[in-house]
Amino acid sequence: MNKAKVRSAAAPTGLPLRWVFAARALALLAIPYAAHSQGIVRGAHEGAYEGNRVAGPVGGVVGGAVGAGVGGAVGAVEGVFGVPHRGWRYHCHGYHDRYGHYHCYR
Repeated sequence: MNKAKVRSAAAPTGLPLRWVFAARALALLAIPYAAHSQGIVRGAHEGAYEGNRVAGPVGGVVGGAVGAGVGGAVGAVEGVFGVPHRGWRYHCHGYHDRYGHYHCYR
C-alpha cells in the first residue's frame, strides 16, 4: 500500500506577515469604491426608494435587494465591456436668466 504525503500550504517565508495584513487592509478599503463604481449602491438606493414608495417598508427592503443585484450586474457588464455610463439624458425647455443660470419652465 502506497502512502502519499500531504503537505499543507504555508505562507511564503520571504514575505513578512505585516505586509500581508497591510495588503488585506488596503483591499478592504477599496471595496466601497469598487461597489460604488459597479452601480450596486445606486441600484440599491433607487430600488429601496421605489419599493418603499409603492409597497411600504417591506417593498423597500425587497426593492433594495433587487436593485443592488441588478445594479451590480449592469455595472459589472459595463465594466467588462468598457461601456461608459452616461446616465439619463434629460433636457428641459427653459431660459437663461440675466445671471447665466438656466431655469426649466416645469
